[in-house]
Amino acid sequence: MTTPYPRNFSHIGISVPDLEAAVKFYTEVMGWYLIMEPTDINEDGSPISEMCTDVFGRGWGSFRIAHLSTGDRIGVELFQFVNQENPEDNFEYWKTGVFHFCVQDPNVEELADKIVAAGGKKRMPKPRYYYPGSKPYRMIYMEDPFGNILEIYSHSYELIYSEGAY
Repeated sequence: MTTPYPRNFSHIGISVPDLEAAVKFYTEVMGWYLIMEPTDINEDGSPISEMCTDVFGRGWGSFRIAHLSTGDRIGVELFQFVNQENPEDNFEYWKTGVFHFCVQDPNVEELADKIVAAGGKKRMPKPRYYYPGSKPYRMIYMEDPFGNILEIYSHSYELIYSEGAY
């Protein structure tokens, strides 16, 4: 058996209750690039509609979508669904599925403050150091203004975990 090669990460899809507010947050606070303006997608038999029906099943009706890109060219699809629900607590980490995504910024504290100022919140009182007194590697869990969980790392994933981190 051939050992698989590591695949690159292409994009992530994030559901939000207000597409315009999410585009504003992710472009102005996170600095991501808007590469496709908010667009309406309808269940109308078009090729994109057929692809969505393959994924969502029949009866999805319509949704809105915008496409963004991070500084390292990772795509971010923002979805606003007609029947969108805001869970009381969007942090059911014990359930199967993606429970957070992580961004990297050397100034964890400044980005955390910007997220809070834009309506998000901290899931931790302050950033934590992986190697206190030894290395400046730190992290914090946050929520965007829409309840999606994100984490901020000060350094790359490889640097943080190359020595075990915990």
